[in-house]
Amino acid sequence: MKSQDVRKQFLDFFASKGHLIVPSAPIVLKDDPTLMFNNSGMAQFKEYFLGNGTPKSNRIADTQKCLRVSGKHNDLEDVGFDTYHHTMFEMLGNWSFGDYFKKEAINWAWELLTEVYKIPKENLYVSVFEGNPSENVPFDQEAWDIWAALIDEDRIILGNKKDNFWEMGDQGPCGPCSEIHVDIRSAAEKALVSGKSLVNNDHPQVVEIWNNVFMEFNRKADGSLEKLPAKHVDTGMGFERLCMALQGKTSNYDTDVFMPLIEKVEQITGLKYTSNSVGTSRDLSVPNADEEKINIAIRVVVDHVRAVAFAIADGQLPSNTGAGYVIRRILRRAIRYGFTFLNIKEPFINQLVTVLANQMGEFFPEIKSQQQLVTNVIREEESSFLRTLDQGLQLLENVVAETKGSTVSGTKAFELYDTFGFPIDLTALILREKGFELDEAGFNAAMQEQKKRSRAASEVSTEDWLLLVPGNVETFVGYDQSESDVKITRIRKVDSKKDGVLYQIVLDKTPFYPEGGGQVGDKGTLVCSASSLTLGSANETIEIIDTKKENNLILHLAKKLPENINAGFVAKVNQDLRSLSSRNHSATHLMHQALRSILGTHVEQKGSLVNPNYLRFDFSHFAKMTETELQQVEDFVNARIQEQLPLIERRNIPFAQAVQEGAIALFGEKYGDEVRAIKFGESMELCGGIHVKNTAEIWHFKIVSEGAVAAGIRRVEAITSDAVKAHFASHESTLNEIKIALKNPQDILKAVHSMQEENVKLTKQIEFLVKDKVKNLKASLIAEIQEINGVQFLAKQVDLNPEGAKDLAYELGNLGNNLFLVLATVNPEASGEKPMLTCYISKELVAEKNLNAGQVVRELGKFIQGGGGGQPFFATAGGKNVAGIQQALEKAIEFVK
Repeated sequence: MKSQDVRKQFLDFFASKGHLIVPSAPIVLKDDPTLMFNNSGMAQFKEYFLGNGTPKSNRIADTQKCLRVSGKHNDLEDVGFDTYHHTMFEMLGNWSFGDYFKKEAINWAWELLTEVYKIPKENLYVSVFEGNPSENVPFDQEAWDIWAALIDEDRIILGNKKDNFWEMGDQGPCGPCSEIHVDIRSAAEKALVSGKSLVNNDHPQVVEIWNNVFMEFNRKADGSLEKLPAKHVDTGMGFERLCMALQGKTSNYDTDVFMPLIEKVEQITGLKYTSNSVGTSRDLSVPNADEEKINIAIRVVVDHVRAVAFAIADGQLPSNTGAGYVIRRILRRAIRYGFTFLNIKEPFINQLVTVLANQMGEFFPEIKSQQQLVTNVIREEESSFLRTLDQGLQLLENVVAETKGSTVSGTKAFELYDTFGFPIDLTALILREKGFELDEAGFNAAMQEQKKRSRAASEVSTEDWLLLVPGNVETFVGYDQSESDVKITRIRKVDSKKDGVLYQIVLDKTPFYPEGGGQVGDKGTLVCSASSLTLGSANETIEIIDTKKENNLILHLAKKLPENINAGFVAKVNQDLRSLSSRNHSATHLMHQALRSILGTHVEQKGSLVNPNYLRFDFSHFAKMTETELQQVEDFVNARIQEQLPLIERRNIPFAQAVQEGAIALFGEKYGDEVRAIKFGESMELCGGIHVKNTAEIWHFKIVSEGAVAAGIRRVEAITSDAVKAHFASHESTLNEIKIALKNPQDILKAVHSMQEENVKLTKQIEFLVKDKVKNLKASLIAEIQEINGVQFLAKQVDLNPEGAKDLAYELGNLGNNLFLVLATVNPEASGEKPMLTCYISKELVAEKNLNAGQVVRELGKFIQGGGGGQPFFATAGGKNVAGIQQALEKAIEFVK
């Protein structure tokens, strides 16, 4: 059975059971501050389990793209070494929100597996929760009884809290679960060892394929459990593992989910993947294991390209922070395995994107539509990291050269890993090849110290909600109001190392816009209302320092709570800040329209930031924008501002209708059936943010920068309104200062041009004088050259700039074919006087005596507290310690002795 059919049959089956089939949410979460990525099928439904929202249907089914590479759920280091762990995977799931429960979930699971997919019953084992008396959670007798009617009782396993009690996190909905495991071993293997004994013991052919979670508890901050008001079902079945079982394979990688990618890697590398080959050792430095190293590397590459490609398609570019860093780390792991074990020193992973798009584009159209962008970004990341690997290899050479004895410092290795991104396992491998050992204890200590600092910095303690008003009464009124009479519905305290103690306040209705869609959250105040004052409440004002959204709740962040949390309040948005943000947000829409009009309709938004000070817009484009194009964009936007276009806002318009009418929807965003469309003239986008009522409010639009973010991604930063006024005022002030410095010429531009021409003349005169000085020095230095072991040697400090030292080195080098020269200079133009070493070695000496100018300057550069490099016959090193020059020159002679 092909994988496409496996997916379709699952969805068709649950559609027949009254489930609404919904699309996968993006793999990258943009509006959930508690998660970087969708790491489970239930992530997009959290608000329903928490009771903070109402689903479109009480029965839903889908296949969800998931990524498990960080936090509690992290499978990254297992990938490649076994046959069933992945970074990105599909989770087939069916959900009940207060509708059916254990009986239906278990019976349907059994029906689908045994009657539709026709998995032999004798290959299946199930588990139920054994109970936990310490938490007053009993043995799941109900699940046991349901299963006992379907399967022999000797195939039912009791599971502990670790295996059979599923929790959303440290706090929140949770409950017992019932897992289904499949035994795909041969009949001979089954005869020797019972599959029951291998369940949950990491056997590659006895694996969990489906988990039915019965949500009936809420985990509180103190660890205790309370009953949820409604019971829910949350199930997840691993698509890749299911395909393995249905296609008669014993490895996920042998299925048609991965084989097209593996075949492409084989074609590129000329190497062969051995099916089902999984070793037991994770030490890839052991000898005589080349075949297994190749298999592991290929598994790593084909797994990781899926995760990276879908993340980029959903809008997450590789970067040095947050979710972008995780994506970069995954890709670099794949590059490193290809570099070391597949012997590929050029970008190649990007070539797999076409295969992936053809394979999965029908069900996940985003990978097809974003194929070129994904390819470009991965190719650029590959090129960049391969350069980093080359640099790391040079740095590792230096570390080895400095090592006394045979053990390399773990601290030094950690510096290579942490600062330069050089993989520690590659460091260990290279050291073994050179006859050195790595101080693993030192490395691990440095790593743990860093993790400890990181954990301390991000440590958060969250208390339970104090519910003041029951039910889902919270509404957002901020599109129509900036001030509203409100009541507090719930509060909780959050304590973090980063922000200290904050209080999250939820209101029954709020004018505060929560951070989202690129726009920052509103700030403002909660002021005790007049009606509450008559009741004796304190006349106080609570500052709201930020507004965010989490699990469908709008959270107002404050450093303190009102004395009377049951009082009535007036919620007041800081209208000045909101007004500035709204101008920037509306200008962003107009700029998007301008870019598509001027550069082409290939332009798509890839990220944005809108705050009161400026706007930032990332978009897909293949080249740096020209000055003419930037000016055209500015003129386009300012023309729309001058036209005084009114805002046309359409709320609750069907998504399909909005797109049909021309509204732009962004890839990687999660849209509901009904959306909000924002229109200014011909610009129409789906957007939930705050906007001006008329483009005239923007006043003026000015681009301040344009640059690259990644391959095929450009970034424009711009300002509007008050910021433009300040920009023009600053430029006028600078112009006046230039005028004063030039002694108030009538024509400033003419005066600058005159000064430039004079500077060119003086530069030429200096060059002439330096060349003359080089000739004079050449004559005097020839007499100082010594012959040592058949080598003409000279090491001397000269009064020249770096360019003059280079000219002098080549002049002296032309005198013969056995010169070893080191010149030291002090650059008087640099602040603090920067020393520089210049090394020239005749090419004949380089070949005959295995000398290398780059190695020479790296070694001598230590004395001037610097470093450098270059070619074997010519290299330079800069530093910051002038006092070390003499010692460096004295040390130079040792290279020819």
